[in-house]
Amino acid sequence: MDAIQAAQPIAQSRQKPNLFRVATATVIGTAVEAFDFLAYGTAAALVFNKIFFPQFDPATGTLAAFGAFASGMLARPIGGILFGHFGDRIGRKSMLTLSLLLMGICTVLIGLLPTYEQIGISAAVLLVVLRIGQGLSFGGEMGGAMLMAVEHAPPKWKAFFGSLPLVGAPLGILLSVGSFALVTRLPEEDFLSWGWRLPFLASAVLIVVGLFIRHGIDESPEFEEVKREKARAKQPLQDKMPLSELLRAHGKSLLLCIGCKIAEVTLIYTFLVFSVSYAVSKLGFSRADALHALLYGAGVLMFTIPLFGVLADRIGARRVCGWGGMFLGLMAIPIFLAVGSGSLVAYSLAVFIAMAFNYAIMIAPQSSLYSAQFPADLRYSGLSIGVQFSAAIGGGLAPLISATLVQKFDSIVPVGVYLAFLGIVAGASAFLMKPTPQDLRRG
Repeated sequence: MDAIQAAQPIAQSRQKPNLFRVATATVIGTAVEAFDFLAYGTAAALVFNKIFFPQFDPATGTLAAFGAFASGMLARPIGGILFGHFGDRIGRKSMLTLSLLLMGICTVLIGLLPTYEQIGISAAVLLVVLRIGQGLSFGGEMGGAMLMAVEHAPPKWKAFFGSLPLVGAPLGILLSVGSFALVTRLPEEDFLSWGWRLPFLASAVLIVVGLFIRHGIDESPEFEEVKREKARAKQPLQDKMPLSELLRAHGKSLLLCIGCKIAEVTLIYTFLVFSVSYAVSKLGFSRADALHALLYGAGVLMFTIPLFGVLADRIGARRVCGWGGMFLGLMAIPIFLAVGSGSLVAYSLAVFIAMAFNYAIMIAPQSSLYSAQFPADLRYSGLSIGVQFSAAIGGGLAPLISATLVQKFDSIVPVGVYLAFLGIVAGASAFLMKPTPQDLRRG
């Protein structure tokens, strides 16, 4: 008995530094992946229509660039299935390392691509292929990072630690948008010739740093426990395909995760990609002003996500996520009225509120809430597929749907109506999900 009691402080002292390493690795790794993935979205809004799709008029070229953007988003569910399959069979850590490496290779190669003027339509084809590679990588990254943080976290801090990998997303936004805000200061000719390539090429340094930090973390303790239990029972880790078992036994939970996620991911990609193009082409703002609005929102978002994570640990992740969706349903139309007002101050304030509050409330509790929907041996697949199908449907189509609505109605208000509807769907989906222990404790 004394030996057991003496061992407990030692185990706890070991757990704390490991928890810190896991938190650091998931934040930095997700930030690097988000930077690489989102750099394309920023470039698509600013330059890709001119250098990869110059054969079209500006509006059609922008739609073509957004279509190539969507190809990466549509590849994310496939990445979620592949990485989730092996993450539930082999382990979380190795899949996270592989996803980061794949993202780095594809991003650097985008920065090295020849333009349409140099090799014709092959340039656009190669761009789409590399974008799909980015999508496969990001499809395995986010669910795995969320899972590693939650499965290492103490029971009372699941939502807070689960929110930390999600801080990597606004950090990636800051790096991506900030780097393009710098290179857009170059003369137009230099920016179109070589300046746009710099953020993609610079990501090589970030990838090396991310791989080094991620290499030092331990495997998920909950996954290790599942392996030990299966070994004692002399059962294979997965005697069935994770995807088929997930659909058979947890189809309802998967659909609710998709319904809950779709509003938040549509909101963020509408602002990251579509709103920049709209602000420059329709409102006449400078590229720098449009990007600065995103920077301010992303900067505050880094702090509001963990704050709402703490709130979710206090009152319940399901409750916070559900009311966050309903809040978007209430706020979406006023936000987009401000976006379309023509005032830079109103536009910047709308971006700030949407990112720092509407988005943060919905995304902060998701790691904890979604993890509670699936058993440990199917959790990587469940999280990755749920998150990435939402990203493909919502985020991938967000710029295209938004641009189409504006073209058809000659107003940005229908975009707000669309997001208000998705917010209500998200809120209802969250309230129908299995509660976390904190939700039950609060009644």
